Amino acid sequence: MTTIHQRLYRERLTSANMAVTMIPSGAKVAMPLAAGQPPAILAALAERARAGAVENVRLYYLLCTGVAGTSVFDFELRDLIVPMSYFHGGVERALDKRRLAEALPAVDLVPCHFSQVPRSMVEHVGVDTLIATVSPMDADGNFSLGASTDYALTVSRKPGLRLILEVNSNMPYVRGDCMIPVSSVAALVENDVSLPVLPAAARNEVDDAIGAIIADLVEDGDCLQMGIGALPDAVCSGLSRHRHLGIHTEMMTPGLARLVAAGVVDNSRKQIHAGRSIFTFALGDQALYDFLNNNPAVEAYPVDYVNNPFIIAQNDRVVSVNATLQIDLNGACNSEFVNGRQFSASGGQVDFVRGAYASRGGRSIIACHSTAAKGTLSRIVPALTGPVTTSRNDTHIVVTEYGWANLKGKSVAERARALIGLAHPDFRGELDLAARGAGLC
Repeated sequence: MTTIHQRLYRERLTSANMAVTMIPSGAKVAMPLAAGQPPAILAALAERARAGAVENVRLYYLLCTGVAGTSVFDFELRDLIVPMSYFHGGVERALDKRRLAEALPAVDLVPCHFSQVPRSMVEHVGVDTLIATVSPMDADGNFSLGASTDYALTVSRKPGLRLILEVNSNMPYVRGDCMIPVSSVAALVENDVSLPVLPAAARNEVDDAIGAIIADLVEDGDCLQMGIGALPDAVCSGLSRHRHLGIHTEMMTPGLARLVAAGVVDNSRKQIHAGRSIFTFALGDQALYDFLNNNPAVEAYPVDYVNNPFIIAQNDRVVSVNATLQIDLNGACNSEFVNGRQFSASGGQVDFVRGAYASRGGRSIIACHSTAAKGTLSRIVPALTGPVTTSRNDTHIVVTEYGWANLKGKSVAERARALIGLAHPDFRGELDLAARGAGLC
């Protein structure tokens, strides 16, 4: 580490309380998703708002954790720090429940594909500040964004941006295009705390049945993208006997990391980034963060690269696995609305649906349980009750515990019959009547 880098570090090092004085009222602040959200800075910003020193701060982000939920997104601060979500989670759903009880509008959402979030923040929103957690500075004077490169790297390079970083020795040092030089930083805060962890989703026999079906659709040498939750975890569990798999995924998960450690993934048959597992953010357990730290076989890149369908398609035989909430009889998917309200968002689903299908020999898989609400509702429906996340033109392979269907090349009548065959038997009769009433078959 050179003397100039050390000098710049010392000059920019300050307390969280001092760092947030750089954020004025009316600021448009971006923060990374999940593990990249800086707890000391967020707590200090919340206290500054409570003290009446700042207001009308709009915070742009995906996938908020409890770190932000218990600080800046305290319900009492709602008029001072405004959440501008690109992807809802448990924090936003809890806030919406409270807001609904008090006849207030729901947490606002910016609809956007994950790959387009950097451009949205920089060009359309015009964010002026980035706050983020990073790893300690390396010998070249750079901080790694570690588990949360996502949109943060691209935003960090916006000319004139106010950049405030929280240095945490527990953030894994990850290689790739994920570095921020100390020379571009306005303020540094040191705070060594544990990163947020995502407990493994509880799996049941339906998850395992779907996982086994999907695992059978994966061939040796395929390149994987997995989403979040019990279904992708079940798929990973079913791949233990595969060989020479690759990884090009938006989210690095514990399940994927275990496949690398077991030798199932070696990335030897990829056309780009051969020998490397590529991701844009990671969220999981401590073992996952330990796996990422200083690992030459893993690299992080910004989401406008990783999720770019053109980049995805440069690898052959990409297999994309994502979950949905509803599928209509035409094959369109609602992956973000429940009971008429925003539940999550589109995230990177469409990015990988399109990128995987454009890949030579690639397959895009959308999976779901056949029912919801303890078996009282069918997830295969005559018409969606929320927005179209993945259009019928894009949907490729659909999987439930009752099997799988390739919708490509099928007419609307053929699709309806195939999807009814994937529905729970208790609902097939009424779905058949609905399809006939709509003239689908």
